[in-house]
Amino acid sequence: MKIQLNTDVHIDGTEALAAQVSATVEQALERFGEQVTRVEVHLSDENGAKSGQQDQRCMLEARLEGRPPLAVTQHAATQEQAVHGAAQKLAHLVDSTLGRLHDHREKTSGLPLSGTDPKNWSDSPVE
Repeated sequence: MKIQLNTDVHIDGTEALAAQVSATVEQALERFGEQVTRVEVHLSDENGAKSGQQDQRCMLEARLEGRPPLAVTQHAATQEQAVHGAAQKLAHLVDSTLGRLHDHREKTSGLPLSGTDPKNWSDSPVE
């Protein structure tokens, strides 16, 4: 999984920050293995130089193999809290999305092919 960090002008996108964010996101999404191909992280300080509660914003966008992207946003008092909260939200969303796909596939895999009627099936081998 590739993780790309983007920051606004009020946040210094250091290597240490990138490593910390990557570790948090990887840990939250590790159980999904190769199904998540890329995650874009967008960090911003919505009040700039002013201080305020819940002004740190983390938006995560995950790219799933063969699926449209999923996105979540978390506001918090600190960057660390915002990243952690967004990573947990994203893990839940990916789990829910992949679970629905799995459930849908299970339900449709037992259906007869179109044009066949299971009432007309016999135990005799096909010639």
